[in-house]
This record gives sequence, C-alpha cells and structure tokens, in this order.
Amino acid sequence: MLKIYDKAEAGELYEKLKNRMDGAFEEALKAAGQIICEVRRNGDEAVRFYTKKFDGVDLDDLYMTGPELNRIYEKCDKSLVCIMEKAAQNIEEYHRKQMPNSYVIAKDGITMGQRATALERVAMYVPGGSASYPSTVLMNAVPAKIAGVKEMTVLTPPKKEGIKPEIVAAAKICGINKILKAGGAQAVAAAAYGTASVPKTDKIVGPGNIYVAAAKKLVYGTVDIDMIAGPSEILVIADKSANPKFIAADLMSQAEHDILASSILLTDSRELAEQVNAEIERQIKNLSRGDIIEKSLTGYGGCILCGDIDEAIEIANEIAPEHLELSVEGCFDKLGAVKNAGSVFLGDFSPEPLGDYYAGANHVLPTNGTARFSSPLGVESFMKKSSFIYYSKEKLREAAEDIISFANSEKLTAHANSIKARFEDGR
Repeated sequence: MLKIYDKAEAGELYEKLKNRMDGAFEEALKAAGQIICEVRRNGDEAVRFYTKKFDGVDLDDLYMTGPELNRIYEKCDKSLVCIMEKAAQNIEEYHRKQMPNSYVIAKDGITMGQRATALERVAMYVPGGSASYPSTVLMNAVPAKIAGVKEMTVLTPPKKEGIKPEIVAAAKICGINKILKAGGAQAVAAAAYGTASVPKTDKIVGPGNIYVAAAKKLVYGTVDIDMIAGPSEILVIADKSANPKFIAADLMSQAEHDILASSILLTDSRELAEQVNAEIERQIKNLSRGDIIEKSLTGYGGCILCGDIDEAIEIANEIAPEHLELSVEGCFDKLGAVKNAGSVFLGDFSPEPLGDYYAGANHVLPTNGTARFSSPLGVESFMKKSSFIYYSKEKLREAAEDIISFANSEKLTAHANSIKARFEDGR
C-alpha cells in the first residue's frame, strides 16, 4: 500500500526518489566499463564470451539468419501480429507530424539555410529477459523509418529457446531484418565501436537494465544515444471526483516493471487516498507480479496530500515524472499548467498503458526528473541538422570590417586575417 504523506513530510519521499539509483549505478558503470574495454579489444570473441556468461547461450552466428527469422516469426500469435500492425499504424500517424523542415533564406547575394537529414545507421536495444517488449521495437523503429534511417538493427539478449517470436514479428512489421543475438553492455559496445561482424552505428536507442543504461552513458560521444533511462515512473493527480479503482490499477501498472519503479499519487482528498489503498490491496491479489508491485510501492511509492489541485501540479512540475495522469474535473483546463512531464494522460479513460502500446505517442520518455529539459523519442531523434551559408563577394566586403573587429576583440587574429586576405591590395 502507499504511505500517505502530508506535504510537509514529503521530503522523505523526494529523497528516496533522488537516491534510488545512485549506489547501484556507480557499480554498474564499473562493470559496464570493463565489458566495453573487452569488446573494444576482442570484438566478436568478447561478445560471444559475455553472451555465454550472462545469457547461457553459445553463439555461432551473431545475427539471426533469414530462414531463422521466418521460422520464429511463424510462431508468433497471429492475433498479436494484427494488434501490433494496428499499433504501428497509430504510431506512424502520430509521428509523421514531427518531420522537421529544411529551409532557405535568400536575399541580395546572401543564401543561408538548414538541411535536415536522417542518420545512416541506428541500433535499437530491446529487452528480452523475463519481460520482452515488442512495443519497444515499434516505438523506436517507426519514427526512425519515417525519418529515413537506412539501416536499423535490433539488439536483444538471446535465450536458449531463441529470440522471442513477438520481437521478431515487431521487427518484421517495421521492415527490420537485422537482429543481433546479444544484449547487455557487450551489445552496446559492439554497436558503438564496431566489430568484425557488427558495423559501427550512429545512435543507440531503447531501454535496458542498469548495465545497459550504464554502457550507453559510457559510449555517449562515440555515438549518440536517446537517453539514460531510469526505472519507470507514474504520477497521478486526482481530485475527489476520480475513481479509486482506476487510480490503483494505473499505479500498479508501472510498479510491476521493477522494484525501483516509482508510483506516486497527489490528491487533495484523504478519503480518495484511503480508497485507493483499499483498491490496491484488493486488486494486487490477482496480479502475476504482485511481489514486485508490493516492493515497488513500499520502496518508492507514496501519496502526498495537497492543499488543492493547483498545488499538486506545482509538485508534479518539481518531480517531472515520466508519465503524468490528470484524473481531475476539467483536465484540459489544467493541462496548460503542466510544465514538466514526459507524457500526459487526460481523464478517466486514458490510462498510461494506452500510451505504452497503442495510442501512437511515443513511450520512450525521459525519467528521473529529466523531463525538466528533455523530450520523448521522436522523428527528430533520428535526424541531424546542418546549416549552409553563401555570401557574394560584395556582401562579404560590406560585412568585412564588422567581422574583423569582432575577431580582434577575441584576440583571434587568424580569424580576422581570413577576412582581410580576401580584400588585400584593393581586390
């Protein structure tokens, strides 16, 4: 059940959230760093070694072959394939609106502009352990495809029985035919630095465990990454009109991810908070991951009693959650006050799992308070921009003295000379 805090006592919960990964992440950085060094030295051999060590699988081929892909795809439940195809259509419809513009500004001998171009090669990490996430394939691959990425590769840890059919099916829906049968820091390192079998990529995206997150942090700069993903988070703002049954279900939907996941309720109604706790106690008995949910809610869950809903939104903006549900009357009227959230779910019938799987907005979202300054994954995540500038001789002559003076003010005389050289001797 959720511990109920008065606002003045909520500092205890904030500290828990702030520190929940600190010690473990430092250890993960050390372990991931060692694995990355080994992969850089020994390439494919190191990838095979660590896959055997951590996943118990001997790899002959690092990649799935075409016949293997087709065979495993046929094992996937066809009704699930149809559902994933519908979800992919929704994701595509949402993300097509995100295409950035290239543009040109032309005036009197000056031409400038911006070009937006796709990354060439992207690797997409997809967890494949006790819980596999074909939805992650769709959320990463569909916007990448819209952006124009030419080569997409799935990185996913193997099991002795093989890669999960639903992951293969999701990849096939998105037109991906390259699946690397490796996960963990070793897969991240192979994609970042390249091996004999694995080409060096431009960007690595997708969630993973703490070692994957640590490896992505360490390779950033060699390649781009989407974000350092932390444990999942949900924050629900609810008034007395909200349905406690729905709120309890939604809080537990995120708590089941991980014992480090955070599920927080902000409300101005103690009665509602107590009703939500009663619903959690009732519903949890029927959930397969009840043990994880209980540990998550006890460790990093909580309910903060607020003076009113406006105060609750202020607190939510400080926390900057990954997922924010507004279960309040006049939810659209309150949306404008929300400044920091990865994704916002409005009303009683827009639960967070709707966004995870189906609606179309991306579910790869900033965590750990990073929604204060970062955004969900999208089409622009798979593109880069470059500028171009053209000045005629006459226009550069007009600007020459200004540029020379500016360069000299910074004591960069070679910069100034680059301009002077073009107009010496009266040319």
